[in-house]
Amino acid sequence: MFMLIRLLSCGLSLFIVSIVTAPLSAQQARDVEQDNPQIRVEQVATGLGVPWGMAFLAADRLLLTERSGTVRLLDLENGSSVSLSGAPEVVAEGQGGMLDVAIGPNYAAEGWIYFTYSKPSESEAATTLARARLAANHLLDWEDLLVTDSATGGRRHFGSRIAFDDRGHVFFGVGDRGERDMAQDLSNHVGTIMRLNLDGTVPTDNPFVGIDNARDEIWSYGHRNPQGLLFDRVTGRLWSIEHGPRGGDEINLIIEGRNYGWPVISHGKEYWGPVSIGEGTSKPGMEAPRKVYIPSIAPGSLIIYRDDAFPRWRGNLFAGALKLRHLNRITFSDSGQVTGEERILEDLGERIRALAQGPEGWIYFSTDSGRILRIRPRQ
Repeated sequence: MFMLIRLLSCGLSLFIVSIVTAPLSAQQARDVEQDNPQIRVEQVATGLGVPWGMAFLAADRLLLTERSGTVRLLDLENGSSVSLSGAPEVVAEGQGGMLDVAIGPNYAAEGWIYFTYSKPSESEAATTLARARLAANHLLDWEDLLVTDSATGGRRHFGSRIAFDDRGHVFFGVGDRGERDMAQDLSNHVGTIMRLNLDGTVPTDNPFVGIDNARDEIWSYGHRNPQGLLFDRVTGRLWSIEHGPRGGDEINLIIEGRNYGWPVISHGKEYWGPVSIGEGTSKPGMEAPRKVYIPSIAPGSLIIYRDDAFPRWRGNLFAGALKLRHLNRITFSDSGQVTGEERILEDLGERIRALAQGPEGWIYFSTDSGRILRIRPRQ
């Protein structure tokens, strides 16, 4: 009866919102069986599309992007989600669609939320960095900050995750778009990680500013397909994890102006046979990865854990694995050298896509089967 009165008093628009809401009551948030005795896994929501990106607006509100093009706001108290209006058209084909979402460091003062997505053109699609504000259930003031020069006829290797440093910059990456050699060509944005000011302008101290036949936005290049990107405010390091070919996934420590080698150097093999790619696994003037996955895990995201809920994990990297279906925990030394790895939640059998550290210090993750789950300490 309460719902009927609410609909009649508020009109058709709220009725439309109600039918796109996927309720999951707080009592239905349930434990998920898994083998690790030290952690508890809970299902927060289900029945979604492919939740590609996640970002906390508040302790009880989680923004989600679905690759199909939908942006949702999930209420963690009762499990309901509402689709937001105002999102742009996306090319939701192959690996394209609505990609990452991140709350800007200027959110409290200016309200900006940042997105990456595959923007359509006449016959192609390009990874695009954008921002918008949120009012009620509407995205307002949508602004494309950079439509990258990365359009190809393919529908793969769009990237793309977002990270912010502590100096007023935003980073995001784009893959090689299926055109390998373009990742070594600085005259386009293919296979690069880029750095912009928060308003989309180019920082004057970017490494290729003023260099002929090079794009000013580029921070590093020679990347195959960055699927995780984070800035660690404790150490000031920028990390990426990216898809390689068979046996060639990489974790890289990103340094301005450096060449990360694809496709000249790689630890991977061709998909059509056991044939090495490029000139070898290393070459002077090209950065070697800090970790290589053989076989490939197919990474989906990357975070660094900085909280006290899991003291043993503090300072560790976490990556979601799509192909090998687990949560990958990586330890490293003070100098940034990888020292170890643990594979968690293999028994779930889920393609783990996005990761986020919650305000309470728990780890939230999405799966390609349309679920949002969280890891909390077992007490």
